[in-house]
Amino acid sequence: MSKPAAAPLPGWGVWTWPNLVTAVRLLGIPLVCYLLLATEFYWQAAIILAVGGGTDWVDGQLARRLGQVSKLGRLLDPFVDRLYILSSLLMLTFLGLLPWLFAIVVLLRDAVMVSMVIVLRWHGFAPPQVHFLGKCATAMVFMSFPVLVIAGLVADADAWAAPLGWALAWWGLGLYWLAAIVYLRQAAGLLRAGRPQPRVAA
Repeated sequence: MSKPAAAPLPGWGVWTWPNLVTAVRLLGIPLVCYLLLATEFYWQAAIILAVGGGTDWVDGQLARRLGQVSKLGRLLDPFVDRLYILSSLLMLTFLGLLPWLFAIVVLLRDAVMVSMVIVLRWHGFAPPQVHFLGKCATAMVFMSFPVLVIAGLVADADAWAAPLGWALAWWGLGLYWLAAIVYLRQAAGLLRAGRPQPRVAA
């Protein structure tokens, strides 16, 4: 028998451990921007970027295990994930570590996903459940950013970091769009069925 999903806390549930983790991750974004743009602490920036992006699953797991699922967490967690990707793309393209075309393709994919969610909400549907492929793709894109920072800004690291960073970036980008196609097919199936889901997907 599968374990039932945790019931959301009453109200917005602001003061929870998962929301604290998300808030700490959020604070890492301006810190990384400062380290990359105003200092030469590139290793430190890469580590913070890796930890902030690589722990995107921690707050969700805590919420479910501690029974602290909240409205604020459901809004804040994906917002912080998207903000990490957006800020990283802008910083790395500004520093010349990523081509603009790569950033545009990633942002176009996110725009497609936001449009899909808006259409589903308009018709009374919750967004599709998060797919394993989507999680893997996001993780690969996340992890490519700190490695590319090391490859481009840390002395004597280009030989190993550049191939690894670009492998993660391009494979992640391909999986990112493949996951989008999966979500779009799920959304099309919901719209064809014409039966709105009774609850919002976590």
